Amino acid sequence: MCRHLAFLGPEEPIGALVMEPEHGLYRQSWTPRRQRYGTVNADGFGVGWYAEGEPMPARYRRTGPIWGDQSFADLARVVRTTALLAAVRDATVAGADGEAAAAPFAAGAWLFSHNGAVRGWPGSLAPLAATLPAAELLSLEARCDSALVWALLLHRLRGGDGESQALADTVLEVAEAAPGSRLNLLLTNGSTIIATAWGDTLWYLTEPGRRTVVASEPYDDDPHWQEVPDRTLLTASRTEVLLTPLKDMNDDMASSPTLGSAGPGGPPSPKEPRT
Repeated sequence: MCRHLAFLGPEEPIGALVMEPEHGLYRQSWTPRRQRYGTVNADGFGVGWYAEGEPMPARYRRTGPIWGDQSFADLARVVRTTALLAAVRDATVAGADGEAAAAPFAAGAWLFSHNGAVRGWPGSLAPLAATLPAAELLSLEARCDSALVWALLLHRLRGGDGESQALADTVLEVAEAAPGSRLNLLLTNGSTIIATAWGDTLWYLTEPGRRTVVASEPYDDDPHWQEVPDRTLLTASRTEVLLTPLKDMNDDMASSPTLGSAGPGGPPSPKEPRT
């Protein structure tokens, strides 16, 4: 369910990343090539991007399919950015909360997206929801699984956890509460991209020192796209991509600040067999 993409690099029009690629998010909204669950992502879309001199990103979100919004096509043609997060949505519960449920979600400099679904929603996450302060629950943008996962992650971030650790812990906590959930999460602050592969596809394309793209699936046939193994955390900047198996995340973070490095030749061999 859903497809998403994050980008860091030299300034480019939004359309060059979302609309123009042969198999970009625009086309993935009706004919994704690698989506394992669902076939049409027409329950909304959104783009968040960073402008020079502005610490907080701008967002454009809509309830309907991306192909039906001519205003966005015009905006994407002329607005340029060095960092963005974009998503097209296939709702877990059809019609739930409309535009408010469309990624990216935002707080301060952060943008967030969830590709997947929480199994047993909403009952499976009721115990985790009860751990959040009442004010945070009442501030949820939408009553969907992605919005609550974002609230759980944001609570950790505001509590001082590092972005990689917060994302990993959130995935592991939700997966334990709702086994069988698909939890491909994507977070950016405009300088780094943090993502998880947990139950659906995740790929990256990098030109070290220049640009990095992380996406649910490749938007073109460039042979340098690399697939991220399932149950993996990805941390990326414009200069490098770091991968670590999520099941070993706590041990790795405790023993060393540097995770396994993946350069232009591809990801390292995971510590455990791929699941």
